[in-house]
Amino acid sequence: MDNGVSAGSTASTSTLGHIALGLTLLAFGIGHTGIIDGVSAANSVSLATYVGGIALFVLGVLEFRGGNGFNGTAFAGLGAFWFTWAAGADGKVSADAAGMFLVLFALLGLTLTLGASSGLFGQGVYGLFTLSLLLLAIGAFADSGSLGKVAGWVAAVSGLLAWYGATAALAHWPMAVGRASGRGAVAAS
Repeated sequence: MDNGVSAGSTASTSTLGHIALGLTLLAFGIGHTGIIDGVSAANSVSLATYVGGIALFVLGVLEFRGGNGFNGTAFAGLGAFWFTWAAGADGKVSADAAGMFLVLFALLGLTLTLGASSGLFGQGVYGLFTLSLLLLAIGAFADSGSLGKVAGWVAAVSGLLAWYGATAALAHWPMAVGRASGRGAVAAS
């Protein structure tokens, strides 16, 4: 079998990975906000297991195989995060253990934020993800539901950015903000 065909295009796996990340973050974030009556973060366990966990991990392996080390690390690492989070989401662990778990994966988020070569857009997705994990961790340590709600909003915005980035790549929409020549105005590029 041809390696190019079996490994898949890194552009397509990258787009699919960002869609999976975006949808999982949106479900996770909206669940934490409490904005929809009767919907909690625990309701996103199936999505986190299969889309955020397994699919992202497999896409990470495909990205590594296609030669994209950053997306391979991001997708496989985040796949491990989502799968593990979903496995412990039903309260099997103490609040302090959950907080420590979130801090440890916030370190992965920080690494991805600093390593994102896609500019401010990519750094924004991973930076907001990191911030949401830190806020959730502090909320778990302090037993603060209010911080959990704020973290949910931050995660939802991060998910929207990831989703928009993937959609923009497919639809050829603008994703970067730059300076218009000679005028100093901000224009989409």
